[in-house]
Amino acid sequence: MLEISDNGRTWLLTGPTSSYAIHLTDGEELLHLHWGPRIALADAEALAVRPLPEYWPFESPLDGHEEYPVEGGPRFVRPALSVRTDERRGTEWSFERYETEDDELRLRFGDGGLHITLHYRMRDDVVERWVTLDNQGAALELLRADSATWTLPDREDWRLSQLHGRWGAESRLARSPLTHGEKVIGSRRGHTGHQHLPWVALDTDATEEHGEVYGCALGWSGSWRIAVAQLPDARVQVTGGAGYDDSGLLRLAAGESFTTPVFAGLWSDGGFGGASRAWHAYQRAYVIPDADRDRPVLFNSWEATEFDISEEQQSVLARRAAAIGVELFVVDDGWFGTRTSDRAGLGDWTPNPDRFPSGLKPLAEYVHALGMQFGIWVEPEMVNPDSELYRAHPDWVQHQTGRKRTEFRNQLVLNLARDDVQEYLWERLDGLLSSAPIDYVKWDFNRCFTDAGWPGEPYPQRLWVDHVHALYGLLDRLRAAHPGVAFESCSGGGGRIDLGVLSRTDQVWTSDNTDPLDRLAIQHGFSQIHPARVMAAWVTDSPNAMLNHRASSLRFRFVSAMAGVLGVGGDLSLWSEDELAEARKWVTLYRDIRPMVQRGDLYRLRPPGGGLSAVQYVLGDETVVLAWLQAQSYGEPLPALRLRALDPTASYECLETGEIHRGAVLVHHGLRTGLRGDLDATVIRLRRI
Repeated sequence: MLEISDNGRTWLLTGPTSSYAIHLTDGEELLHLHWGPRIALADAEALAVRPLPEYWPFESPLDGHEEYPVEGGPRFVRPALSVRTDERRGTEWSFERYETEDDELRLRFGDGGLHITLHYRMRDDVVERWVTLDNQGAALELLRADSATWTLPDREDWRLSQLHGRWGAESRLARSPLTHGEKVIGSRRGHTGHQHLPWVALDTDATEEHGEVYGCALGWSGSWRIAVAQLPDARVQVTGGAGYDDSGLLRLAAGESFTTPVFAGLWSDGGFGGASRAWHAYQRAYVIPDADRDRPVLFNSWEATEFDISEEQQSVLARRAAAIGVELFVVDDGWFGTRTSDRAGLGDWTPNPDRFPSGLKPLAEYVHALGMQFGIWVEPEMVNPDSELYRAHPDWVQHQTGRKRTEFRNQLVLNLARDDVQEYLWERLDGLLSSAPIDYVKWDFNRCFTDAGWPGEPYPQRLWVDHVHALYGLLDRLRAAHPGVAFESCSGGGGRIDLGVLSRTDQVWTSDNTDPLDRLAIQHGFSQIHPARVMAAWVTDSPNAMLNHRASSLRFRFVSAMAGVLGVGGDLSLWSEDELAEARKWVTLYRDIRPMVQRGDLYRLRPPGGGLSAVQYVLGDETVVLAWLQAQSYGEPLPALRLRALDPTASYECLETGEIHRGAVLVHHGLRTGLRGDLDATVIRLRRI
């Protein structure tokens, strides 16, 4: 809901539990008024007439209060907008008008020929903000154009939550006191990155279940930056957007415009758990395509075969996968060009004639006949120097004139900002998806930008932004042409996960680390912002061959992976008949609880650690608990799990044992898991009766 004061200078956006208010002063200063629990328009108007706090000499009265601070004028905070022309830099804007359309508020400002529009939209309790810059004057350079600055209320002892990591150890949650100065996170690598997810949360005394939490999440799949600043007067602002530094985003000629990605904000008084559930509901409702359609159980061939694949061998794996209940069979790397190792073939997106003599169609049809969907792996943004594509077009890669072309994983990055590169990839991928009944594409991105040059381009810096827009455009075009094909975002695991790519893909590969114990911490961090509906998780072989060689039971591996979108990535040709029979039982169980996991509300009962951890999903009258025991020390009994979101006056039947439990007992006294020893796990289903 959007309300506007009679004088047209105070705006109030209101969701189910929260409000967001801004005000334009008589001096045309756009000030932030309120972000938090619901208030009335009269409350916002009362805030609008309150004078700003007194300020000390050498400080600005606007700092920490402006809604979108620009460079120039009486300001010292980090500017959200920095513009340069041949004559000057900075912005001296004036208010032009406001507009509303449906549920969107637009505040329009002007500075000469540059028109600046601040966009606002409240979706449930999530405020979406972004900016449009339209140049109708002399050419100018956007050094920095952030999507939003978020202003927090006056509080003491703020605490910052963030998700950090690296390859194989993504999305690990860290919480620390916020001190004076700035905390900057981001990526200068050309993609979202393994090192940080573009999300932060701030609180003062929140727990998993109680307290105020402010969260911000950026929808951008390239380089990005979020700066959290505690100013000299202890006020806190969060500024974020595309690009890592201020070296320039784009050059806008007359008639050109730029729209920033969405930077979304959420207030919740339900603690970290309540904030997570609100983020999850928002993404299922407004971000993720077809979020009401549950994702199938998949098998991926990579760990079973790596590059040594053939049609006959994949058919054998497909029969075994179908026998355990898999619904989607995915051929990973090695099916195309001369791709017998990671040294060749990237860029040549045609089936290897020795391995697939008649293309992918016979295998895809065979997989369909087994009752499964068929998927493939691609890495369209990359090229091997040993490829037909590179030999024909060495100028199509990012590179600096006269400099060595740096290779990672024996590959270079295609300059997707080029129109000819975009058209080549469209033709190849559209032709590929038209050549066989393909239902799913795992879209990978296995190296970062390094030599991000564009010889001959007057403003080569633009490739950082244009690459992402081209990626989005290619995905949008492919989805429109092939509406039955689902896409997964992968970047060596969790290197490209954000609201931007999630609006164009059906799920994401969370991490290349498939160790079931490591995955508990990765999945715990991931769940702070993103829902289980997009979190792909595989059961692979034991000992785990990827990182640590840890041995674990099939039970522990399955229950760990069942917390998201279940997949199987082990070498099924080596699994015993007993293992295959057990796997089929777990897959059957997952397909039964899948609606709750993928569409239900998540409650983190106990975080991962040295002992017992657990999560609970609730959907309607059904609930499921996944519990894991890392180690039992000294033979001590384990604590009961106090469940959430149950009716204390109702009774619940355990579908595993037939026992009847009272809701009040489960909520206040808990549920015993029966776990013992090391690396044990269980699934408990409850249904209201």
